[in-house]
This record gives sequence, structure tokens and C-alpha cells, in this order.
Amino acid sequence: MDMGEGLRKALSMISRSTIIDAKTIREFNKELQKVLIASDVEVDIVFKFTKEIEKKALASKPPAGLPPKEYITNIVYEGLVELMGNTYSPEIKPQRILLLGLYGSGKTTTAAKLARFYQNRGMSTGLICCDVSRPAAYEQLETLAKSANASFFGVKGEKDAAKIAEQGLKAMKGKQVIICDTSGRSALDDVLITELKAVNKVFAPDQKILVLSADIGQVAGVQSREFDKAVKINGVIVSKMDGSGKGGGALSAAASSGAKVLFIGEGEKVNDLQPYDPNSFIGGLLGIPNIAALVGKVQSAVKEAGVQPEDVDIDKMDFETFYTQLKAINKMGPLKNIFGMIGAADVPKEMIDEGEEKLKKYKYIISSMTREERKDASLLHNQSRISRVARGSGTSEKDVRDLISNFNKMKKSYKSMKNNRNLKKMFGG
Repeated sequence: MDMGEGLRKALSMISRSTIIDAKTIREFNKELQKVLIASDVEVDIVFKFTKEIEKKALASKPPAGLPPKEYITNIVYEGLVELMGNTYSPEIKPQRILLLGLYGSGKTTTAAKLARFYQNRGMSTGLICCDVSRPAAYEQLETLAKSANASFFGVKGEKDAAKIAEQGLKAMKGKQVIICDTSGRSALDDVLITELKAVNKVFAPDQKILVLSADIGQVAGVQSREFDKAVKINGVIVSKMDGSGKGGGALSAAASSGAKVLFIGEGEKVNDLQPYDPNSFIGGLLGIPNIAALVGKVQSAVKEAGVQPEDVDIDKMDFETFYTQLKAINKMGPLKNIFGMIGAADVPKEMIDEGEEKLKKYKYIISSMTREERKDASLLHNQSRISRVARGSGTSEKDVRDLISNFNKMKKSYKSMKNNRNLKKMFGG
């Protein structure tokens, strides 16, 4: 069970209570403590936090008409937001960023995500590979740089990281945001510290950012302090938040150590990096909808996928435009995150996995259609065409028919929403 699921189950206890008394709150706090400790939040922090929850919950009664669950949820929400650190608003300006981290932290992938983040905000970006110890680090960053539309520099076979940094700065002259990816180790040893200090001196970064994997839990605090002592970091990026139920432990530990959380990484795509906002993060854990974040995701994905306003003309919609929209959905990140933004965080994993699989199949099927079939869905009433598309896409005829059926249902649904002014206003038309 991940942290969010555990918190929501604990809160469901309150919904079964008609009154909030000391006994109810103590039972709730016991569940809350189990969830937080299992999520690697430090024990001292947990007991201090739950004591505050009890104090606030018993100090006053819920306002008239407000259900007990919503009242307690709000108290927990405000407490967790305070516990997890402050919101980060990145400055969009020319800068040099030095990334640090141990093996397995997701540092190289984060470098590309960071480049894409600034690239999407109109800044030219460049990536320098100063990881001279990990095999294939050069090739990995080079590939990721292409997907992030960023420039790349590295010297294959060179073992002097500081020398690479110096040459990289010359090669990246004119780039507004330059990001340097450094070597990692299984632990912060003297050799790594010496190397990082040498690169730091040559690169002269504006920001030194530590990348921490969400699954390390409360060890995040220890690592933050160690790296800060060695090279004085400006903050941390917590990666792999989508694959860890202990991400809250990493965030609370980092925040309690005095390290500022700057970004969180969710998913494997280069767009899956967001400035840290404890309000939306905690809201997601508690199942509170975040429509603003969803709108932002939609607009960004639509822009990147190249969907034009005319593409969403329902009367003219065909498989060609549907395929473009499928690509936009794919760029929004994992379906689990999208469901979380609309407050449906507890959608069964099997259903999400099935949805992901269907989206993949649909893209393969449409790719196997002829241009005429994409433009005129009625052509696919022909059995021989269905058979050919199924063979070409490596799917079954039933899969092809499911796509056609769902496509027609979707067109009907879109038509019913077409004149909904609130939706059009929310999603920019």
C-alpha cells in the first residue's frame, strides 16, 4: 500500500463516525501513524505531527453542514503541506545547473527533464556529460538530449570530469541554460567529493542540485546533509515519485534536513518533471482534485502533439485526428497521475493497466490503416479491411472492432459536451 492509499483509507474511518470525539481521533491517529511510519517518515516527526492533528481536531467542532471527514481531511491536508516544505517557483533566466547524486537516483534522466522544462519555457538548453565512471552514461545522456531537444556535449573515454566541463562550457557558448550531469557512486566517498569539487570550480554553477530517488525514504535527509557539507547544495529534486509509495518520506526527510525541494519527477518521459508544490502533491495523496494541474497538462500535451483547433471539429473528426489526440494523451504522462488530478486516485490498478494497454493497441491499429481509412471510418465496415488492419497491427479483429466502437461512442460524448461553456472556458476552447 502506498502512502496516498493508506492516508485515504485512514480518513475513511472518519466518514463512518457521526461525531468527532477524543476516542475517534486517537483511533484515527493510530492508523495515520502506521501509514506515515510505513512510508518512511521519521518516527519523531510522525508523533509530533499526529499530536498536532489531535490538538486541532479537538480544539473546535466542524462548521455546521461540514461532514466530519472533510473537516479532518482539511486539518491533515494543512498539516502535511506544512510538513513537506514550501512551494518552489523556478526563475526562468540564463543559468548553469550542476546535478549531483548517487547511483540509481535517476540523475541522468532528470538532467534531460530539466533541460526540457526550460526548453518549454523558451530557453535554449545544453547538456554536458561529466559522468566519467558509469558505463554508457555518455550514450544515455546523448539520446535523452535529443528527446529533450537540447544540445549535447561529452568526450567519450575522457576520465577528467573537470576537463570535460571546461570544454563543454566553450561548446555550449550562447546556450541560456547549461546543465552538467556528474558521476555517481554507491556512497559519497572522498574520490567522488574531490571530483565534484573540481567540476564545481570549473563549471561555476548558479545552482547545485542533488537528485534523490523517492524510494530511499528518510535516508533523503542524511544524503542531503552529506552532499551539502561536501559541496553546498541549493536544493533537491526527488525523482521516481510515480514508482514509490515512500515518496512522502523522502520529501519530509529532505525538508526536515533544511534542503529545499525544487522539483519532483513522475514518469519516464522528458516532460514528467514539475516544480514542487506541496499543495498539489498532498492534494493528490488525499484524493483532492487538482483541475488547474490537469488543465496545464492538457494544454502542454496538446501544444506538443501539434493538435490544432480545427482538429477537434467533432463533425469532421476521423481516425487521423483521433490518432493525433491519442499522442497528446500519451504525452500527459501515466493514466494513474491523470486520474489522481480529477480526484479518482483509487481507480483499480488493473483498470489503469488495461487502459494503458488499450491506448497502445489503438495507436498500432490506426498506424496500420490506409490514409483513406483514417479519413473515412465507414470504409472499416468491410470485413476484409478489418482483417488486414488486425494482421498489420499485430492485434485481433475484436481489438479493431473495439476501437471502431469506442471511437463512435467518443464522438457522441464529445458532441454532448460541445456546447458546455464551462468546459470550453476551462480548457481554453
